[in-house]
Amino acid sequence: MADIFISPNLSIPEVEIDLVAVRSQGAGGQNVNKVASAIHLRFDIRNSSLPDEIKQKLLSRADQRISSDGVVVIKSQQSRSQLRNRHHALAALQQLIESVLVTRPPRKKTRPGATAIAKRIDRKKLRGQVKNLRKKVDRPL
Repeated sequence: MADIFISPNLSIPEVEIDLVAVRSQGAGGQNVNKVASAIHLRFDIRNSSLPDEIKQKLLSRADQRISSDGVVVIKSQQSRSQLRNRHHALAALQQLIESVLVTRPPRKKTRPGATAIAKRIDRKKLRGQVKNLRKKVDRPL
């Protein structure tokens, strides 16, 4: 297993990633009871070589794969092959870290145009008229 390359200037050394083969869940016949094809990937964010900024973004993320201790736990059992499950788990970790690197441009504040404001006022007036027509009519006695 080699280092995981996230970007040209960011990679994770293989020693920081703990991969353990376990038995898969679910149906699979007799083979599922003999072969450990599922992969548990563990990656400790706090003790990793990632920059502090990325660590903070990962730890503040509301993702169920990140425990309260700051450990990413990914279980991969899509395939019957241990090697493919290993690739799936590493790809999921890479995708998680890449998602933190994406920075959204700041939102530009905009105001509604004059036509939009006029339409809104017209709708409000029309709605008020509809409600006014629902009132009880005062009848002279």
